Amino acid sequence: MKTYQIVTDATSDLPLELVGKLDVHVIPMHCAIDGDDYLITADNRNLSSHDFYDMLRAGRVSSTTQVNGETFKAEVRPFLKDGLDVLYICFSSGLSSTYASIRIAIEDLAEEFPERKLRIVDSLSATGGEGLLVYHAVKRMEDGMGLDELAQWIEDNKLHFAHWFTVDDLKFLKRGGRVSATAALVGTVLGVKPIMHVDNEGRLIPVDKVRGRRKSLEELVAHMEKSAIRPADQTVFISHGDTPEDAAYIEKLVRERLGVKNVFIGPVGPVVGSHGGPGIICLFFLAEER
Repeated sequence: MKTYQIVTDATSDLPLELVGKLDVHVIPMHCAIDGDDYLITADNRNLSSHDFYDMLRAGRVSSTTQVNGETFKAEVRPFLKDGLDVLYICFSSGLSSTYASIRIAIEDLAEEFPERKLRIVDSLSATGGEGLLVYHAVKRMEDGMGLDELAQWIEDNKLHFAHWFTVDDLKFLKRGGRVSATAALVGTVLGVKPIMHVDNEGRLIPVDKVRGRRKSLEELVAHMEKSAIRPADQTVFISHGDTPEDAAYIEKLVRERLGVKNVFIGPVGPVVGSHGGPGIICLFFLAEER
């Protein structure tokens, strides 16, 4: 008998084929594009990935907001009323203040529902990396792992979820302060692509630079070759900013080079996509270390 509900936020960017199949509740978030508000849901029913990135290509500017405490309470209160405990797997505290604000909301709910357990875990992850962590958590819940044991498992294992990114257009990283205007200009002229990852503090940081799009995709796979744990036995997530052909190329490489059998591909949502822009592409897998 089910005793608790796993909850996460829309930044988890679960591949669309898994939405509805996994027993997880995804809290929607808001995205403003030149002042027009969109509710971002797990199934992208209000704003498709293609339409979102087309807006960015057209020069429109996107901004997003964190999950606030009142929204969180409204989303999880029905589960608590139904007698379920709640485990919330949260967007990285290194990229958002969501974790801090939801901790306060959980304290309020604990007073309202003193008989229920509410646990929050800082995923230190983003987009499909957070989604892959949620995927593993749901599988363990389905296998009978209890709430407290699962919360501890996530704490013990979250730094094994490797995130490797590249982008196609540096202007979006420049806008978010990730690269300087000079570096963005020079990189664009020379065709330089950054190789980035999410570190142990949950921050998105640059690691290397390569020339050319194809080389940048291959470099993501090279990092997986160096550090993946038993890749043939893994489930791998690939997330992309409206470039399915590049995602398919990475899938081909991980299958051929590492023997990966289980791959899910999905879009990078507006929260990370606003900073990475069209052409952002990410590879997520289990590694010895991030």
